[in-house]
Amino acid sequence: MTEPQILEPQAAEVLARRFESLPALLASDHDLRRRGAELCTTFLVGIAGIPFLLTLERGMHMHLLRGQPLMRAFRFAVRGTAAAWTRYWQTVPPPGWHDLFALTKRGEMTIEGDLYPFMAYLQVMKDLLALPRRIAEA
Repeated sequence: MTEPQILEPQAAEVLARRFESLPALLASDHDLRRRGAELCTTFLVGIAGIPFLLTLERGMHMHLLRGQPLMRAFRFAVRGTAAAWTRYWQTVPPPGWHDLFALTKRGEMTIEGDLYPFMAYLQVMKDLLALPRRIAEA
């Protein structure tokens, strides 16, 4: 299957707009909010060079900020290419593009920083970052 070639900046903006729906998607997922109810952390997600700062508070209340303000710390970062997020957010991602760790092995994504909260809530984090799969693909 061949995919249309989209220029990286255009693809990044489309993906960023899709990612901005994350708070609403999380608010509607009661099971995910229950499983992550004790998670409190601030982390960075890079969507093809566009940074997002996410703060999760008890009860999975999320604050999402596009950009990385000066002097704002975060515990860890998950950064990926446009190709990584595009395929990862497909309704049924292809093999090798379905998992955050598979994407790091491919060199399409990095996970760095203090990984304790990420690993302690690994399935919650994976499910949280996969929420944009629920948005119909354009």
